[in-house]
Amino acid sequence: MGILFITATPIGNLGDITLRGIETLKNVDVIACEDTRHTLRLLNHLEIKKPLISCRAQNEEKAAVKICTLLGEGKDVAFVSDAGTPGISDPGSRLVKIVRQEGFDVIPVPGVSAFAALCSIGGISGKTFTFEGFLSPKGGKRRKRVKELLEREENFVLYESPFRIIKLLGDIADEDPGREVVLGREMTKKFEEYLSGSAEYILETLESRENLKGEFSLLVSGKKKS
Repeated sequence: MGILFITATPIGNLGDITLRGIETLKNVDVIACEDTRHTLRLLNHLEIKKPLISCRAQNEEKAAVKICTLLGEGKDVAFVSDAGTPGISDPGSRLVKIVRQEGFDVIPVPGVSAFAALCSIGGISGKTFTFEGFLSPKGGKRRKRVKELLEREENFVLYESPFRIIKLLGDIADEDPGREVVLGREMTKKFEEYLSGSAEYILETLESRENLKGEFSLLVSGKKKS
């Protein structure tokens, strides 16, 4: 029987892919991807040619059936998301569950994740981190969840797009303007940037800019014990 390899890929800098990740992509029979066009750019960079199949959030269960068929034929399959580690704020969890239920082995090929990268340079103490990923785009739900997270003592990590980062920081600053925050923008890419300080300071810094581009990651410190 074939094996499904959940394979981490770079979040920006293509040099961040692991040696094992490259070998896995070279050796499998098929690569399933969140976006075939996006993955093709990486494979072209690595000079790897493999059959590609789509496995994104909208068709994950249907794609899982096809992948199980390939595994049953003895073919090895790698699954990659657009960037980082699949299943962490990316498709992959439903695929893994279905494949495992069908009796096939699922093996991780670890590597980059924005979550781990940001925590590593955050400088915020604490053993416990909550990974929340993207919050609801609906204002009411987002503010409710932000308030809940700010009441907890553990640090937490959020992802956000350039279209809603100001609103998210505004929600945090409204609840606790002095809360310590570390922001990563365009992580590992040419114009990567990191800001640290109070929620109010980072909000004001971004509000002063004409254009906001790139994907954002936020590390927010937990509530101090009283």
